[in-house]
Amino acid sequence: MISIRRAEDRGHFEMGWLDTRHTFSFADYHDERFMGFSDLRVINEDRVLPGKGFGSHAHRDMEILSYVLGGELGHQDSMGNGSTIRPGELQRMSAGSGVVHSERNASAEHLVHFLQIWIQPRARGIQPGYEQRAFPEAERRGRLRLLASPDGRDGSVTIHQDASVFAGILGPGQSARHEIASGRSAWVQVARGEVTVNGERLRAGDGLAATAEAALDLAGAGSADAEVLLFDLRG
Repeated sequence: MISIRRAEDRGHFEMGWLDTRHTFSFADYHDERFMGFSDLRVINEDRVLPGKGFGSHAHRDMEILSYVLGGELGHQDSMGNGSTIRPGELQRMSAGSGVVHSERNASAEHLVHFLQIWIQPRARGIQPGYEQRAFPEAERRGRLRLLASPDGRDGSVTIHQDASVFAGILGPGQSARHEIASGRSAWVQVARGEVTVNGERLRAGDGLAATAEAALDLAGAGSADAEVLLFDLRG
């Protein structure tokens, strides 16, 4: 079964320095129909003005992934990490027993556009941890490249849940297929451009939930590149 979450139906808040859109219930946005999907709890699409950002704040018991689509995202945390995340890089912060961090637009001139993703961990109170890795465009073009997994295989970052996260860049005429094991589900999030998934046309910001499907066939559907994230999750 396939269901679609259209971009325009997401929660939307404009705060001057921040334009944010919530696929699932988050902060002041609440919709009982969209509390998450399997262990996927949050997909926020954020655009932050130059030099602005989220001041120090605390998290616990969540796997937090940041995926930058444009610009540069600066990160600082109580584990002593300080970094800049750029397009093609994925940051994983395991909040575990507790961590404090801040996120700011690292540029004084350009907007930063990124997805922040939360995945519920398999256990509470784990040791906080951090990883950041680059995945070159060539590795994501015309295929689904594994970015995050429970075992860190194929150079992916390691998350503390039975979930795998893939990213792909599909140009016109390019396609990719993802097999879904029995008893599992999948979520596709379109980051930019247009794609079809099992014949359904999706645009930037749209999400697609797949349950009891054997496979997903993705194809570029517009005149320019599309970028997608695919989450393979417990049923």
